[in-house]
Amino acid sequence: MALDLKGILAPFTALKQLGKPPHTVAYPMVKKPTAERYRGLHYNELDDCIGCGTCSTICQNGAIDMISLDGVEGKTGDSGLRPRVDNGRCCWCGLCVDVCPTGSLSLTQEYLYITDDADSFLWIPGVDNPEGGKLKSFYPESNAQSLLDYNRIPMPELEGMERIKSYAEVVLGYNQEEAQAEAERCISCGLCVEACPEHMHIPEYINAISRGEPDMALKIIYDNNPLGELCGKVCTRRCEDVCSIAVRGEPVAIRWLKRYATEQANNIDIIREILDPEILPPNGRKVGIIGAGPSGLTAGYYLALKGYDVTIYEAKKHAGGMTMYGIPKYRLPMESLQKQIGYMESIGVKIKFDTKIGVDISFEELQKEHGAIFIGIGFEVPYTLGIEGEHFEGSIQAVNFLREVNAERPVEIGQHVVVIGGGNVAIDGARIARRFGSDVTILYRRRVADMPADWEEIEGAEDEGVKILTQAIPLEILADKNGKVESIKYGMAEMVDDGKGGRPRPRLIENDEHIMPVDNIIGAIGQEADYSFIPENIREQLEFSRGRMVTGELKETKLPWLFAGGDIANNTADAISAIADGYKAVKGIEKLFAQKGQE
Repeated sequence: MALDLKGILAPFTALKQLGKPPHTVAYPMVKKPTAERYRGLHYNELDDCIGCGTCSTICQNGAIDMISLDGVEGKTGDSGLRPRVDNGRCCWCGLCVDVCPTGSLSLTQEYLYITDDADSFLWIPGVDNPEGGKLKSFYPESNAQSLLDYNRIPMPELEGMERIKSYAEVVLGYNQEEAQAEAERCISCGLCVEACPEHMHIPEYINAISRGEPDMALKIIYDNNPLGELCGKVCTRRCEDVCSIAVRGEPVAIRWLKRYATEQANNIDIIREILDPEILPPNGRKVGIIGAGPSGLTAGYYLALKGYDVTIYEAKKHAGGMTMYGIPKYRLPMESLQKQIGYMESIGVKIKFDTKIGVDISFEELQKEHGAIFIGIGFEVPYTLGIEGEHFEGSIQAVNFLREVNAERPVEIGQHVVVIGGGNVAIDGARIARRFGSDVTILYRRRVADMPADWEEIEGAEDEGVKILTQAIPLEILADKNGKVESIKYGMAEMVDDGKGGRPRPRLIENDEHIMPVDNIIGAIGQEADYSFIPENIREQLEFSRGRMVTGELKETKLPWLFAGGDIANNTADAISAIADGYKAVKGIEKLFAQKGQE
């Protein structure tokens, strides 16, 4: 038998490995570093996460679901849910991380998860952490790795100094290509829906726009908002404030996309053709509505669709309420508003113009003729400034000024104008005065950051040459010998912590007073309602709080047949909240008549 020399020597060849580093690791005494982009376990910053569910939506394996966690509460802009991963399904592709709008979710370089439960595959990122510590993401702190588009499609606008030459609409609107590109930025998380007072179907109509289906978008919008074009131009867009994309970028232009969809239907006939509304047969029930503002128009529209005999009583020549007489036409053109209201009239909403309750028809007569009444008047009575000299000629209120301009009545205003206030009405008054050719300064007692006006309106005013003097408190209006305003005395203020965690309050600085020559003073520090048209015996049965009617969930008052909405029942004082009130009141009125039918 031959000698197997090779076999005998083979074991000794392993001696050449002596002194070389081992290929294995003595875990856990020694840890082998992972590759730079190794994808291990998920980690989630629970405080940064907003529970949008985008990670769950995109997961192709169905490995992520959204659950409630102890200590995590839902709030506006945060669903209160957090992701849970099934590691038995996960393939560690990283798509969930790529689409996380807040950047809270990551994959780590940790890959070991030890448990005594052989059937446990569920992992709650941010809770089930190896060794209880925060894990390192393989993604850098940058939007560059994301699949999302954080940059908004710019909205074309008229140039600032060009705007003040006319009342032409400032915002020019998206074209189809721009609208579709902007709509594609939406990730359909739905957080915006909860923030919207009317709970509009925002992801649905944006998705329709992205598909190139503006007609479908219009149908979706009109499902619970008959003034979508109005909102597309002047809404306070609280939906955009909670847009998940805004955490690391610019929010989706929800308002402008609504505007795009509604403007495609450019006349009443086209709106009717697209919507093809189902109008129920008359049911014999009559509803009277006082005020043709957003809340009254909304209630009237949906009641008319349901077969109710609806009449809106409007004291002025045109419908629209404060949106008609208080919002400048460079923001909300007359033809846009008339188109929307004309469509409502075409489906059966009756509007009696120039009809003032308590003058042209009594409240008692209105009550006799209708089974239910809805009051939707605005806050049209301005607060006075409460300073000496306010009675002088040339001292006016912004609400009255805007009403006269929008009603196309002659208005005289001087070369130098001071507007007092920091809200949207103050900004509107200032920008209208610029269109008269005036040099305009806004005096505001706090900082620009404290101004309640929309930031876009503030920027628009500055672009048009309006000067904003902050921390300036008006003290006295001075007049010439003829009683005509000639200057205003004001004092500078310092901001002082209120000691309660609220915003700082202004405090006059001693001996820091100034006088500014001026031709007109425009006050814009707030408004209130005029309830004089309601008989005293009825007012006594209602409940009021800070000048507003107290209503229930369906906008019912203490009197079962009387409902109220808009400014007089909602302290947010914006169009979308008024629209939401009108929509809720429809349900309340239906409930009232249903109860009557059972009696």
